[in-house]
Amino acid sequence: MAEAFKFELVSPERLLVSEEAEAVVIPGAEGEMTVMADHAPVMTTVRPGVVTVKPTGGGQDERYVVFGGFADILPESCTLLAESAVLATNIDREDLARRIQDAREDVEDAKDDASRTKAELYLSQLTTLQGAILPA
Repeated sequence: MAEAFKFELVSPERLLVSEEAEAVVIPGAEGEMTVMADHAPVMTTVRPGVVTVKPTGGGQDERYVVFGGFADILPESCTLLAESAVLATNIDREDLARRIQDAREDVEDAKDDASRTKAELYLSQLTTLQGAILPA
């Protein structure tokens, strides 16, 4: 059995997870990363995506949808501060559609190339997320 570490997932609304985990997969800004006990210290931004928590004792993996934030990773713990987060099975289709529409409007309203690029990236991340968690 893998060594356990403390994982916390916090959104502005509440603490969603505070438990021992064997591994956590985080949608980091540079790609997905797996965090395990004794991970090198790192801080990363988090893009919209799915966080997968592998609990100790071989239980069922838990999946959470996050909409950005950052993660503070230490050898003994990982704290993910999400801009917004929800259990994947409780995702609100209308909320996700609204976020995508808002992102499309941000692309259209962008005043310069840097703003447009940032808005396009966020829109791309949201549409990828939608395809990954919602059946067609």
